[in-house]
Amino acid sequence: MKIVGIAGSIVGSKTKIAMEAVMKKIHEQYPDADTTLVDLGELDIVFSDGRNYMEYEGDTGYVTQLLMAADAIIIGTPTFQASIPGTLKNIFDLLPVDAFRDKIVSMVATAGTAKHFLMVEQHLKPILAYMKATIIPTYVFIEEKDYYRKEIINDDVHFRIQRLVEDTVETFKAMDIVRKEKEAAYDF
Repeated sequence: MKIVGIAGSIVGSKTKIAMEAVMKKIHEQYPDADTTLVDLGELDIVFSDGRNYMEYEGDTGYVTQLLMAADAIIIGTPTFQASIPGTLKNIFDLLPVDAFRDKIVSMVATAGTAKHFLMVEQHLKPILAYMKATIIPTYVFIEEKDYYRKEIINDDVHFRIQRLVEDTVETFKAMDIVRKEKEAAYDF
């Protein structure tokens, strides 16, 4: 199982800290999973210009092909201006419309206050649904008060991360069984 985590911003540290906690939990619970954390702040991603995702080179080509090859994707996003950052939206724009078909996608959102908890519902989930993702309905929302000295200090957040990881992997396993049964139904 290939799991790709995305820290979807080029500024700040809270989303990356959250995604590192997610990836650590995956390693603890599912050590056989093939995982990669993509930190957009460490890469040089070009703006989408409408090309096929396979035509991009460098960091852009690396990220697009990594996402297309993934079985599950966990998207970490900060909340900027009550929406997702442009850097994350650009990643979606680089991919084909059905890029997330047969992929399990779950989400972690960070924000300064609880006022932005619906950003995932209003902005991110519609994009993922349009791109044909199988979306894990619950997500982890982490506020400013849940961090102290670049660490997540809220035990409930750690519990929700653990549950998100379990839901993501178990949903993939269930969907994989269904997919294999459908394929086996064809005689050729």
